[in-house]
This record gives sequence, C-alpha cells and structure tokens, in this order.
Amino acid sequence: MTPELLPMSAPSIAPPRSETHISVDRQDRDRLIRRAKTLSWLSLAWMTVEGTVAIIAALAAGSVALLGFGIDSAIEGIASVIVIWRFTGARRLSAEAEERAQKLVAVSFFLLAPYIAQDAIRTPIDGEHPGTSWVGIGLSIGSIVVMPALGSTKQRIGRRLGSAATAGEGAQNLLCAYMAGGVLVGLAANTAFGWWWLDPTIALAIAALAISEGSEAWAGEGCCVADPILSGNGCEEECCER
Repeated sequence: MTPELLPMSAPSIAPPRSETHISVDRQDRDRLIRRAKTLSWLSLAWMTVEGTVAIIAALAAGSVALLGFGIDSAIEGIASVIVIWRFTGARRLSAEAEERAQKLVAVSFFLLAPYIAQDAIRTPIDGEHPGTSWVGIGLSIGSIVVMPALGSTKQRIGRRLGSAATAGEGAQNLLCAYMAGGVLVGLAANTAFGWWWLDPTIALAIAALAISEGSEAWAGEGCCVADPILSGNGCEEECCER
C-alpha cells in the first residue's frame, strides 16, 4: 500500500541530502507529470502576453526594471518550453533528459542577469530618467497575484517528481513575483516622489538574484528533490516541511 505523501513547501530546487524516501506510485507520478506540463503551458501563455506588454510599456516609459521584467518573461517562457520538452514522449522517464533540462533552466537564469546589469548601470550614467507607466504598475500587480501560486505549485510538483527542472521553473516564477514587486515599488516611487534612481537600483538587485538562482540550479544545491520518476521514491526531509 502506498504511504501518504508528505506536504512540501521549501523553495529549494536541488537533489536530496538524505536517504529517507516516500513512495510515489506510477499513477500518481503520471498525474504529476500531466500537471507539470499543464502548468508550463499556462505559464507560456501568460509569459507571452506579460512579456509583450511589459517591453512595450518599458520602452515608452524608459524603465530599466520594467524592461528587465519583460525580458525575464521571455526567458521564463523558454524555461516553460524546456519543461514541456522534458516531459514529452520517451523523455518522461529519462534521467538524461532531466539532467539536460535542469542545466538548460539554469542557463536561462544567466541569460537575464547581464542585460539587466549593464542597462541599469548605463542608465544613470547617461542621465536617463524613467517615466511613469500605469500599464507597468497594473502588470506588476497582476504578476504579484499570479506568480507566487504558480511557482510554489511547480516547486511542490518538482520535489515530488524528483524533477529539478520543474522546481527550477517554479523558482523562476517566484523570481518573477519578486521582480514584479520591485518594479511596482520603483514605478510607484518614481510617480509619487520622483525617485528615478530606485528603478536601476532594483534592476541590479534582480540581476544578482538571477545569478544566485541560476548558480544553485546548475550546481544542484539544496534539498528535497529525490528521483521518483525512475525509482518511485520521493523525498522525506525535515527541510521539506519548512
């Protein structure tokens, strides 16, 4: 009889540090794989709209943080495509496909950071001040509402499946929520107080966070991701309960 699965809520995306496992039967595994793909398709649709609107609004307002937010949406869309690819056909149960997907998701983090950093540094040097963008403010609020739920769900599914790629995509969704919060603060502060300098400052912080998340995804640091896709086992660590 299959033991009851434990709830998992930690934001890590990496292989386990413990040998203690719980069982994930085939039916449950297939259901989780379908959910992972469905969520990735939903993310791809959302990111396509979000990225297009954010980039257009950023160019109109001259906001580096908002532009980085739009580019991040495109990169998150790439991560969604990677997870969809990973769970399609024979790759569903392939450890090699999982490892390749994990590395590709990590690379997608690194694609974001350099562009945001150089643009954030160049903006104050050139004396460019971002303008007000009500569209960007509304878009940021929408992402703050949607992304945390989407990212947390993907991370739980990733840990139960033993898929660091899925958990990494969830981490990107959470990064998107942080970015949306930063963009919202920057745009609101600029609108209310004229604090234009807050926009590139937030952009630099987002770039640093992207590098950190990408490094963890590449190295497989952390806990709570076992390998039930092939072995039928999931993780049961204390960190999974935090």
